Amino acid sequence: MRILRYSDSSGHIALGRLTDDRTIQPLDIGDSPIGAAAALHAVPATGSTPIPLGEVWLLAPIPRPGKFLALALNFRGHNKEVGAADPEHPIFFNKQTTCVCGPGDDVVVPAVSQMVDYEGELGVVIGRVARHVTAREAMACVAGYLIVNDVSVRDWQMPSPTTTFGKSFDTHGPLGPWLSTADEVDDPMALTIKTWVNDELRQNGTTSDMLFSIAEQIAYASVACTLEPGDVIATGTPEGVGLSLTPPRWLRPGDRVRIAIEGLGELENPVVGSDAAH
Repeated sequence: MRILRYSDSSGHIALGRLTDDRTIQPLDIGDSPIGAAAALHAVPATGSTPIPLGEVWLLAPIPRPGKFLALALNFRGHNKEVGAADPEHPIFFNKQTTCVCGPGDDVVVPAVSQMVDYEGELGVVIGRVARHVTAREAMACVAGYLIVNDVSVRDWQMPSPTTTFGKSFDTHGPLGPWLSTADEVDDPMALTIKTWVNDELRQNGTTSDMLFSIAEQIAYASVACTLEPGDVIATGTPEGVGLSLTPPRWLRPGDRVRIAIEGLGELENPVVGSDAAH
């Protein structure tokens, strides 16, 4: 099941199921967090009429996750390109949840930096409470998967050991285009990830290059904190980020970033300059 969150022409926000790549079947669970178990047993709204996908605006599937965790240095190729050793343990950091935006939303280059980068990533959405789970048990806690752009302000990221603020500027956490439930994905550890800036392919990797599997990530995190339905984990990025290019290629107003993950659709966002509203 592909569950999406959308706004219709009247501004009404709802959840729906994408039925055939072109049509949305409204679901009878309101605007509930779609990582919750209710979303996995969603039923069509009584008497609802299917809606053409082109008539709605897609929103971030999870507008404000309880936790937005991400992995640093979790792809071997990326570690090599930035000259970092493979870590012995998963390196987690937080993205503040106010950074979340949806498909088609603007990614803002803030006035304080010209070193804004893209990172195409597989996002994992938690579907049930996970605390002290083993790697063997961890995948049963996954509601599904979506695409994440872990937008990074490098000159704010690098001076801080936590990297949090460099990863948390408003609009720097695009999620989407929908949540594909776990049963839709045969093997999340064998998915291609591609990122284009404008029409230039920058990243072309696979989740098989991860150092720590999704199950290992969930098990490790659950020792420190309780993972809850709707929490998001961005699992790391493959090689090809702007930082690694010679010279570095930062995002500029007018660019468009498009990320495709096998079987999960595409997430595309325009890049704009800062203004007083941001």
